[in-house]
Amino acid sequence: MTDISSQSVPDRRKVRSNGSGPSTNGARQDAPDPCHREELVAYAELLFFAYRDFTSDPDAALEQYGFGRAHHRVLHFVHRHPGLRVANLLDILKITKQSLARVLKQLIDKGFILQKAGNADRRERRLFVTAKGGRLIEKLTSLQVKRIEEALATAGPGARHFTRRFLFAMITQSDRDRVETLIKLPPATNSDDWTEGGK
Repeated sequence: MTDISSQSVPDRRKVRSNGSGPSTNGARQDAPDPCHREELVAYAELLFFAYRDFTSDPDAALEQYGFGRAHHRVLHFVHRHPGLRVANLLDILKITKQSLARVLKQLIDKGFILQKAGNADRRERRLFVTAKGGRLIEKLTSLQVKRIEEALATAGPGARHFTRRFLFAMITQSDRDRVETLIKLPPATNSDDWTEGGK
């Protein structure tokens, strides 16, 4: 696995700066910097490890109910958006109808999610968390919020701003407006710098 220590990329850059490299007719050729690529690969690996630990605490809590991350995501978005339509949930999660149907059935059967027909259109299926489901998702969210809060404090000044900018930029550009609306950013931080340069 790539060495992601702080010394690895600079050290490689020093080795490359000695002027040696492939050339044609004695002229040095411009080529993609392998050090830059190694740095990006290291970021990808850091994202893997960060996500691994970000999900580890709620994963352990979910196992007690025989649930997994798909159940967590359904509970999260239904809790954040009471009355969410099944069609909208499919669009958010980007999973198949069959996969969502299986997860929803388990959550409904065990009393974590309630499904109701829409008021205007009785064919619509609207989803709500029950009191039981609300208690579980609050527990899972608290675990993850605590880890984020500690990471931001450790990262130091400016971490909140740059974390928002980076995460938003990682989202597919055509989906950013919808995500910005969906996540309900608190008014205190809902400023122009949230999407500045990100669209």
